[in-house]
Amino acid sequence: MKNIKLPLLILFILFVKISEALAQKVTASSSEDWSNKPVKVTPAQNGAPPSDAIVLFTDKKDLTKWEHPDGSPVKWQVKDNELVAERKTGNIRTKQAFGSVQLHVEWKTPDPKEDQGTNRGNSGVFLMDLYELQIYESYSDEHPIYYNGMAGSVYKQYVPLVNPTTPPQTWQTFDIVFNAPEFNPDKSLKKPAYMTVFLNNVLILNQVEIKGPMKYEGKTEYTYHASKLPIRLQEHGSRVSFRNIWVREL
Repeated sequence: MKNIKLPLLILFILFVKISEALAQKVTASSSEDWSNKPVKVTPAQNGAPPSDAIVLFTDKKDLTKWEHPDGSPVKWQVKDNELVAERKTGNIRTKQAFGSVQLHVEWKTPDPKEDQGTNRGNSGVFLMDLYELQIYESYSDEHPIYYNGMAGSVYKQYVPLVNPTTPPQTWQTFDIVFNAPEFNPDKSLKKPAYMTVFLNNVLILNQVEIKGPMKYEGKTEYTYHASKLPIRLQEHGSRVSFRNIWVREL
């Protein structure tokens, strides 16, 4: 009797193993995902933003989505369909707050004769009002600035991989992917911010880890802040122009 039970037990174990193997057999259809159909978006064409973008400024004189930090109306000027940072008027920022985004900004530095020394076409794009991507006239070497302060740098943190800037008074383009930082319930940092940037369609920053808010002197570090904050454009004494600014929330 014992001799009969042992072969039966072995056969049963083999049957179970084969059944499990058949149940786990991978087929083409088992790896197909039909759970979440992507929304159709009309891509950016001929200078127009994609259909799901929030347009912040185009070629119109509509500045209702912007304000100065004190809440006052924008004193920058719209000339020839360009938004120009007028000297001594101060920074502007969006009324709407944003976290992680795809941001498109076109900018142009003025005639170098307007600026002096190391303030040539000086401006910046601040993600979440804190993390600066530098704008500067970096085509000429006549008045160079430190490399982590040139166009396309995360100011005082990261030097761009290459310098694809074009001459002054020509339009240039930032395409930015920004992942906002995350904080724990106790307000300690859970995850830092990251930034990827294309300047004039050339990759210049590849998923760099942001060390903290922009700081001119000393070491920067994170402090707790809201999950969404405005986008800021800097007025730094140079008449830098902007156009075709749009954002997609991620």
